[in-house]
Amino acid sequence: PGARHSRDLQDVIAFMAQRMDKTAVTKLLRVSWETVARIVIDVVAEHLDDDRLEGLYRIGVDEVAYRKGPRFLTVVADHDRAGAVVWAREGNDAATLEAFYDELGEARCAQLQAVSMDLGEAFRSATDRKAAGARQCVDPFHVVKLANQAIDTARRWAWNQARAQSRIEPPRARGRPRRDAPPRPLHAAARWLKHTRWALLKDLSRLNDSQLTVLEQLRRERSVLFRCWQLKEGLRDLFRLGRPSDARQYLDRWLAWACRCRIPAFVKLSATVRANRERILATVELGLANSKLEGLNSKIRLINHRGYGHHSAAALIAMIYLCCGGITVNLPFR
Repeated sequence: PGARHSRDLQDVIAFMAQRMDKTAVTKLLRVSWETVARIVIDVVAEHLDDDRLEGLYRIGVDEVAYRKGPRFLTVVADHDRAGAVVWAREGNDAATLEAFYDELGEARCAQLQAVSMDLGEAFRSATDRKAAGARQCVDPFHVVKLANQAIDTARRWAWNQARAQSRIEPPRARGRPRRDAPPRPLHAAARWLKHTRWALLKDLSRLNDSQLTVLEQLRRERSVLFRCWQLKEGLRDLFRLGRPSDARQYLDRWLAWACRCRIPAFVKLSATVRANRERILATVELGLANSKLEGLNSKIRLINHRGYGHHSAAALIAMIYLCCGGITVNLPFR
């Protein structure tokens, strides 16, 4: 009652909106942009029901920026259904995720077995309060990223030390220095340290011959940067263990090694890893990561860019449900 369009036209527009931007749909079918947006919302409301929240056992939670500000969406996906989006809402704080758990209900929260997320405190605190029985898994990408940041900190410290100790000082001249005076050249050691970044950060299997030569020279010189690289690769190898049952013993050995290395950046990293020890072990033992969520985030950004931005979070969320929520729109002639 009161519908301005036939159901067949709605299905055609929704089918096309899943695959192209709304402006192209308006030009092809000769309808207004507001009509396409309203039809998308109506079709999503018709196909989306509470059944998507049934049978959730392993979920992933992540945030995605959709507008400058920055403004974020919190996206929840089901790992057991090919990463289908089951819930999305504007915001990225603990209250936003708690709203999802409230909508899920106590009985369905109790059946959750695992929740994958990043290292942020907001999602962790919300899950602790609303789904305490679920094991929390942190994404390996964020853990290795912290190790890479520690290497960058140590490398910049070593470069500043070499620059301060071996910079070639020009002869002093009377008066103030000229603005167009050339910069003072760096010593070869400091200049060489500047080009060791990618050899230290990249995965060992992806290093080329010149980067392997850099690592070998750091090893021969017994550089502190080579120890940093060993610590980083040791942490990365935690997520490559052939037997997940060895993860606890392996992580304890790595923590003992890192906290006694006397490298400030990695001592700080070891404290962060120790605080998230159980969450990291759950990631290894369950084999659960947020890689599917990262792929969904890329698709959501593509949906947002394809529409040249959306006027509201509700319009973008409707498009997310339509394209990533497992909704199948059948064309009238099928």
